[in-house]
Amino acid sequence: MFSKQFWRDATERALKTAAQAGILALGAGQINVIGLDVMNVVGFMVGGAVLSYLTSVVSANFGTPGTPSLVGEPE
Repeated sequence: MFSKQFWRDATERALKTAAQAGILALGAGQINVIGLDVMNVVGFMVGGAVLSYLTSVVSANFGTPGTPSLVGEPE
């Protein structure tokens, strides 16, 4: 958890989750461009990223050591 690679992997996961949360927020409002609440979408994205980071930190003691993954590498 204290390596640069761990945080690089965790950041990649957080960015992916943020993008997914943003798409979810847009889809939930059926993408109304006129009434789009950008701050609401950004809030979903930031919340998703924070949850992803927290999951990565909690997962650090499981799976492959030094990675944010809960599963180990296949043998």
